Amino acid sequence: MAVKNNGSAAINGWTVKLTFPGNQTVSSLWNGSYIQSGNTVTVKNASNNGSLGAGASFGFNANYSGSNGAPTATCTTG
Repeated sequence: MAVKNNGSAAINGWTVKLTFPGNQTVSSLWNGSYIQSGNTVTVKNASNNGSLGAGASFGFNANYSGSNGAPTATCTTG
């Protein structure tokens, strides 16, 4: 899965919170850093990429068993 900045300007100092509907766990993530607690994953910019440019994305791989529903997401900047 990838999360993309569809805007026309860079997003500086970003955080995305994903809430999985099942037992998914993030196994790897690129272009950011993450912490998972239960079914909630908080992804923040990595120290070397505080800006997510227009058209840029971060992505991750996850493990699961059973149903694999899409997560809900919220994004904050600043």
